[in-house]
Amino acid sequence: MKVTLSKYAGFCDGVNRAYEKVREIALDPRVKKPIFVLGSLVHNNDVIKKIEKLGVKKIDFNGSISEVVDKLNGEIGTLVITAHGIGPKIFEIAKEKGINVVDTTCPKVIKAQRLAKIFFGRGYQLVIVGEEKHKEVQGIYRWADKKAQIISSVEDVENLDIKDNQKIAVVSQTTQNKDFVDRVTEKIIARYPEAEILDTVCLTTKNRQEEVAQLARENDLVFVVGSAESSNSNRLWEIAKNINNNTHFIERLADIKEEWLENIECVGITGGASSPQWVIKDVVKYLERLN
Repeated sequence: MKVTLSKYAGFCDGVNRAYEKVREIALDPRVKKPIFVLGSLVHNNDVIKKIEKLGVKKIDFNGSISEVVDKLNGEIGTLVITAHGIGPKIFEIAKEKGINVVDTTCPKVIKAQRLAKIFFGRGYQLVIVGEEKHKEVQGIYRWADKKAQIISSVEDVENLDIKDNQKIAVVSQTTQNKDFVDRVTEKIIARYPEAEILDTVCLTTKNRQEEVAQLARENDLVFVVGSAESSNSNRLWEIAKNINNNTHFIERLADIKEEWLENIECVGITGGASSPQWVIKDVVKYLERLN
């Protein structure tokens, strides 16, 4: 059996940076403890278990600032902002309460946040292309003072509520499907030719998506290693599945069913941005031993 591993599989730079930073501060006696992460550091149970063993805890976060305020009244030494980013209010609250903040927001997400703030400040109607409930999107939304309009489908363009003569700026969730973003922005431009389209889709995300499409075309079977909670992993699965119906979504090696491998000569493997290399390598080694 021939096994082809995507060169983009596994932690992206932003997630790896966040993971390594949390490990570093957990082991540093100078950092105020206890350490809490605002939401899931990554959408992967194996990674979460590793940082929990270091004493790092999690604050469940669904976008409600009031809930976080209540929880911040407890004993928190250090608060970690995940790679997905967050709105500005949390930083203000933490400062008021004297809580140390470690911000691991991905630089690509920071770019989208800053553009949202800048163009909103210039009087533009901000439009965000992405999943409305996704943590990154909610963070960007808050940098535009909760006055952005969010588009989650091409059809949503018809529902945009733009005032006469108002300028429009469009940003995207960094992990969105580039083809989808292009379809949405084309429709926006058709309706609003003067719209400012700000390219915020991560290049690594784009490359990962292009490569999984190639893997799906060139292999009998494709495995996408990721968490069901990971939007970028789900997007990789959707892209591959649309090309090769013999595509399976797994979180770890134990999820593989032997019958999937019957009469298979070549397998392509990729992993989402929150899939650790050690999990992906387990899958690769297992399949290579079947040769």
